[in-house]
Amino acid sequence: MKGIVSKVALGVAGTGMAVAVAAVAIGPRVSEWYDGRHQEQATYDTGSQAKAERRSMPTWLPDNASSVKYLMSTIGDDRLLRATLPDGRLPSGCTTGLPGKSAHSVPMSLKAGWFPEGVAAKASGSCGHYNVTLTGNQLYAWQDGAAVQAALRAERPTKH
Repeated sequence: MKGIVSKVALGVAGTGMAVAVAAVAIGPRVSEWYDGRHQEQATYDTGSQAKAERRSMPTWLPDNASSVKYLMSTIGDDRLLRATLPDGRLPSGCTTGLPGKSAHSVPMSLKAGWFPEGVAAKASGSCGHYNVTLTGNQLYAWQDGAAVQAALRAERPTKH
């Protein structure tokens, strides 16, 4: 009888160990799944198509931009955008120069295979609330939701 009890206890302990190992192994996948549930990604042929199909697409994106890729958080204002600009210049209304500190100090919460890591260190201007950099005719733009909300609060008049 003692041998049976030992085997049952060992089996239960082994099952507990297997569950713990499985939890460690799938933990990162669950986190990725959860984060992915709060993101929407889309590809558009042109800037005009992107703006017609997605209300959150920035209005400064030129209609003649091509190969537009867009990733947004559905629980905040974090955004990534990549587009090919035919003339290789920043869109009208954008400004050149180093953007605010938010471009460099806030780690990007969104990641996409088509958006290079470390691009924030190359920020060379801003378009609306987006920080941007232009590499040849390839525009990379990103916005940090917390920085956007802070800017919007600063733009609102205070009530007394």
